[in-house]
Amino acid sequence: MVESQKKYQIGIRRFGIVNWVGTYSLFKKEVLRFLTVSGQTLFGPILTSILFLTVISLAIGDQRTDVLGVPYVKFLASGLIMMQVIQQSFAHSSSSLMMGKMMGTITDVVHSPLSSSEVVFAITIASAVRGLLIASVSTIIFILFIDLSVQNIFMWFIYLFLGGLIMGSLGIIVGLYADKFDQMSTITNFIIVPLSFLSGTFYSIDKLPEFLRVISNFNPFFHMIDGFRYSFIGQLDGSVVFGISILIFLSLIVTYFAYFLVHKGYKIKS
Repeated sequence: MVESQKKYQIGIRRFGIVNWVGTYSLFKKEVLRFLTVSGQTLFGPILTSILFLTVISLAIGDQRTDVLGVPYVKFLASGLIMMQVIQQSFAHSSSSLMMGKMMGTITDVVHSPLSSSEVVFAITIASAVRGLLIASVSTIIFILFIDLSVQNIFMWFIYLFLGGLIMGSLGIIVGLYADKFDQMSTITNFIIVPLSFLSGTFYSIDKLPEFLRVISNFNPFFHMIDGFRYSFIGQLDGSVVFGISILIFLSLIVTYFAYFLVHKGYKIKS
């Protein structure tokens, strides 16, 4: 009995600083969760982007002048890709936490040998991976059918990663806050979707009044879309340095807040 007590002591981690096996297992579980229903989580958003691009292109035709020095179709395509990344990265983490709370499986995460930072890391990276897969397939499809190409792969990846990280962390916060799917749907339909639509996806902010242009420059959704578009067309409405700076700063704040709530057990621990 004495030997058993010495060998197994509750509260002592035996995985080193980071439980890589556990973190990878949770990450894998999250990735498999959206891959299992890929028709809904991956191909649905991709089809939505294609339909948006097709309908708007047919409606406008050749009547629309160039935007930022490129044809409107090229301008629109890159914005549509990032818009879906924003919405789907948020949807993944928020639905994961919400479903876990509703079905009672959140206890598997709470009682697992994972720290709060490891849980947040696994879920947010899985959210970013979902966005990355959507963006990759959408980019390949658009390159095949319209005159579009990635001019800066580093910028393409960095904006995708920062956008996925921010929205994944924000999804954790909303998933913990919401007590039912109606609350989560309200935030998605009245905040996330409108902001992704009204942040330069379909237009250049150069056409906006001065005070709205100023507001847009402090809108992180705008910088996600504008910077991602820059990786395709080499032109943008804002600033690369300022945009990346504000996104990095916001990612640190939002991710830390998500970690803080998970660490405190907000609405997941009695």
